[in-house]
Amino acid sequence: MTRIILLPLALAAFLLPLAWTALAAFGLLPDNSTRPPSWTGPLTLQHFSEIGVAEPTFWQELATSTAIAACAAALAVGVSFLSAYGLARSYFSSRRMLTQGFLVLASLPVMAYVIPLSDVMRRVHLVDTFAGVVLAEAAVTAPLAVFVLQGALAQLSPEWEEAAVLDGAGLFRVLGLVVFPLVAPSVAATAIVLFVIDWNMLLVPLVLTSGEVKTVPVAMSDFFTFERELDWPTAAAALIVSLAPLALIVALFHRLLERFRLDARYERDIG
Repeated sequence: MTRIILLPLALAAFLLPLAWTALAAFGLLPDNSTRPPSWTGPLTLQHFSEIGVAEPTFWQELATSTAIAACAAALAVGVSFLSAYGLARSYFSSRRMLTQGFLVLASLPVMAYVIPLSDVMRRVHLVDTFAGVVLAEAAVTAPLAVFVLQGALAQLSPEWEEAAVLDGAGLFRVLGLVVFPLVAPSVAATAIVLFVIDWNMLLVPLVLTSGEVKTVPVAMSDFFTFERELDWPTAAAALIVSLAPLALIVALFHRLLERFRLDARYERDIG
């Protein structure tokens, strides 16, 4: 009974701000002069056409965010897959502690990464560059990917890999032809989750860029600065547009996302 009551309340708490934003984007604004407040205004798409006026480079920033999030997610998953496999197939006494250490790293606030990453990017001359933001965001999300993929890989029996090795297959052939197909759904689900995290990341591009590279979260923050008068309907329209790629991905791959689990496994541990 408690779940039946709490679930609608939780859904309402999440969806009410989004519904309010969507109504404003289409020109429906609350009229507080009436009791109860009513929604007034003509239904229009004009505010969507005004996004480019309020933020002239918004559509470029949308493309930049998509490319950065996709590249960072792919890089993090690719590196993490190799790391997770090595961790899942290593049997030593402190493996459990090491695996939990990746979860701790994934739980740290982004600020813990931003300061040292900004110093590193400055030393290698990647500040305010596409590659610098991609590398930084991949570094932030990689610990989560390692933890999740290690759990998926640890559930696989090594018998298929051992048989492939006996047939003369090398490491990368085993990974590509035996291991990866078995965990491909988990890898894809992890990539989608990382894409969403990278898309919404504000602090990393805010600190590492100064104008040459600009993502949608940074652009959205410009709508709420003291230097410009806030046009809420246009800002709401920009927010709805920025959510469209994420909504589309989640709608298309919602069943696949069920394979994303935070359950590390430790079969055949020693000690």
